[in-house]
Amino acid sequence: MTTGYTAAFAPAMRAALAEAAAALAEHPPEVPVGAVVLDAAGVVIGRGHNRREAGADPTAHAEIEAIRAAAAAVAGWRLTGCTLVVTLEPCTMCAGAISAARMARLVYGAADPRAGAAGSLWDVLRDRRLDQQTEVIPGVLEDECARVLRDFFAGRRHPGR
Repeated sequence: MTTGYTAAFAPAMRAALAEAAAALAEHPPEVPVGAVVLDAAGVVIGRGHNRREAGADPTAHAEIEAIRAAAAAVAGWRLTGCTLVVTLEPCTMCAGAISAARMARLVYGAADPRAGAAGSLWDVLRDRRLDQQTEVIPGVLEDECARVLRDFFAGRRHPGR
């Protein structure tokens, strides 16, 4: 259950979950990860979901897609004061993009112990050796976010379920 300060991010995480659902609707289906970028006022200015298969692009992660959309919306690469909300903990590439965009905050749902770079395997965003540190808020709607991924991978291992 998400409570307190983190509960304020539940509506944005639901928007990210909607993006994850859009990834499933791609042909072929993408790994269902979705992301949204909020401006300092909490307004969604960027959306994205995985499009690696559709775009034949290894960098087309949900976070990158949402960051690109937000940068286009503000007509600049600096997303200072913005928050990235994503259903799965970012990998090192995406954590690097969050840092490069100078984003203030990352909110994620499910942890990724195999590739997570926001506290699970690495902690790129809070590394004090870097010029930019980002606030990290894990576990928002964690069970729902994890369930989407579990169901997707279970279906791939056991088609017809």
